[in-house]
Amino acid sequence: MRTKEDILPDCPVAVTVSLIGSKWKLLIMRNLLGRPWRFNELQKSIEGISQKALTDALRSMEADGIVRRTAYPEVPPRVEYSLTELGESMRPIIKAMESWGNDFKAQAVREET
Repeated sequence: MRTKEDILPDCPVAVTVSLIGSKWKLLIMRNLLGRPWRFNELQKSIEGISQKALTDALRSMEADGIVRRTAYPEVPPRVEYSLTELGESMRPIIKAMESWGNDFKAQAVREET
């Protein structure tokens, strides 16, 4: 049986990209940094994501230990997604991306004027 160590790339940057490299995963994590979200809330908040893409991304992130799925025994059923401790450890990286994006946008606007 193959372990995660056998499957993951040798390069640490490639490991990170393999776990959160899709644009959908990053946007999902961006939202989950603030609070737990329900599936439909996530889908409505991420422009252009299909139900299948969201389902696949959430399942993959759950399997990798980044996202926690909590099902509440209610009628109707309620499911929330939140970041695990491992997912929370990505906060500085996502915040750095946010900061860089804001700086880039500000520079682009200055260059236009």
